[in-house]
Amino acid sequence: MRVFSFIGRASRGVHDYPGYSKLLIICGLSSVGLVAYSESQADAATHKVELNPVEPKKKRLVVLGTGWAGISFLKDLDTSRYNIQVVSPRNYFAFTPLLPSVTCGTVEPRSIVEPVRNIIKKRGGEIDFWEAECLKIDAANKKVLCRSMIDNNLGGNGDFSLEYDYLVVAIGAQVNTFNTPGVMEYCHFLKDVEDAQKIRGTVIDCFEKAVLPCIGEEERRRHLHFVIVGGGPTGVEFAAELHDFIQEDLIKIYPKVKDLVKITVIQSGDHILNTFDQRITSFAEQKFQRDGLEVLTGCRVVGVSDKEVSVNVKSKGDVYSVPYGMVVWSTGVGTRPVVRDFMEQIGQTKRRVLATNEWLKVKGCENVYALGDCATIDQRKVMEDISAIFEAADKDKSGTLTVKEFQDVIEDILIRYPQVDHHLKSKHLRNATDLLKDPEGNEKVEVDIEGFKFALSQVDLQLKSLPATAQVAAQQGTYLSRCFNHMEECTQNPEGPIRFTGSGRHRFRPFRYKHFGQFAPLGGEQTAAELPGDWVSMGHSTQWLWYSVYASKQVSWRTRVLVVSDWTRRFIFGRDSSRI
Repeated sequence: MRVFSFIGRASRGVHDYPGYSKLLIICGLSSVGLVAYSESQADAATHKVELNPVEPKKKRLVVLGTGWAGISFLKDLDTSRYNIQVVSPRNYFAFTPLLPSVTCGTVEPRSIVEPVRNIIKKRGGEIDFWEAECLKIDAANKKVLCRSMIDNNLGGNGDFSLEYDYLVVAIGAQVNTFNTPGVMEYCHFLKDVEDAQKIRGTVIDCFEKAVLPCIGEEERRRHLHFVIVGGGPTGVEFAAELHDFIQEDLIKIYPKVKDLVKITVIQSGDHILNTFDQRITSFAEQKFQRDGLEVLTGCRVVGVSDKEVSVNVKSKGDVYSVPYGMVVWSTGVGTRPVVRDFMEQIGQTKRRVLATNEWLKVKGCENVYALGDCATIDQRKVMEDISAIFEAADKDKSGTLTVKEFQDVIEDILIRYPQVDHHLKSKHLRNATDLLKDPEGNEKVEVDIEGFKFALSQVDLQLKSLPATAQVAAQQGTYLSRCFNHMEECTQNPEGPIRFTGSGRHRFRPFRYKHFGQFAPLGGEQTAAELPGDWVSMGHSTQWLWYSVYASKQVSWRTRVLVVSDWTRRFIFGRDSSRI
């Protein structure tokens, strides 16, 4: 009302005052109008803000590690749902299956690495990354203590802590030395890009030392003796790469010592590549024999000095020494100290590896997940829940189970206990109901609890731990990201199997590993492959399959182009022997 009375008085003034007075009054009116309009808009904006609902605070998600498991998890994660922080001592992701190629210059180190921040940038920049090492996981207070990996000369010790609502542990594993004396001091490892670069430099050093004029022939033979401890996929592939490097490149520039070079693979088992099909094992051993590589099976390394490896022949009990120029230790993985300390906090002191359930949640700890080489899935046995399964299937509570009642729950059983499916395949059974048949193969109308236990008594024999491979870690990362993306939806509408030992259904389906096969490059442009469906392929054609698969599995187009160009360069110009 005050505004309108003022406007009335001003309009009368326009008629009473001529000239400049009229101009002043008009300007005043305009100012009052602007003020009134701005106040009304401010009030409207205030009402709009008050009407908007308050957004819920995002859960804090901390991810430890940027290996296969960690990167696969981050690539598929819905970043809008969580406040994500990533901690890793390396600011890059490495395509580890090509590390043996890096040791000999077939592929350059930077061709197989992708900066973590490049991967984060593709997700819209909604992920924070800290280049630091996790020193301790405080499960009780939901914190992780970290230390920066950057040079301390820049100031400060770089220690900090992060609080979390969810924690994903994907920090991998360390080399397992089995407490063998001298391994840490004198052996090379092949776990990281830095390890591969050190091996490449040492190989060149061994040849340069061997051609010095002050060195005798016995010493030359020692410098040119390369020992690989471990006949698994990594050790065999490195031995093959090293043989190709020597035969195709190094003996051309070091012709005086070409007859003194020797490569030895020491394997504690009876065969190399013992996790592969027997046909591949035989093919690999025969090829190594033709190429002149020495394979010592049934032997265990009991000590390493600066010049010799002590080997125990298990069949005889004899111990003898093997002189060497370089030793590469590739005998499996062990638990990192930070994970071991975490296991002690949550009551897993008797285990060798951090145990999770089938949904990758750490046993004995809330909202902590572990995947990749640092953990193993503790699959629940069918016989532990056999009574609960029978009770859930026996809907009429008659004390016996009909085939129809068993069929109603068999899908949930196959999802909850994957070993049942493995058992059916191993026994070549078409349907799960075939388990209820008697020993003569006759169908039963119904079975009691004892007959049900007998039918499933052999199922748990199919339980096997998953191998510590990139393929397993990548699938676990993809699976866990899907669980986090659908956390709220599946809480309201569970998609998992029946809870046989409880009520309702599980929130998610348990993790199920699908094996897509594995390769074993054997040098000389020949590769062996174990493919799904019990298929085995060996030879030159399989090498081209290896090229295509490894190129397609690169994490970015940048690394894909670099790797293919390195292969092309090697075909045309050979490998570079510079020690850089």
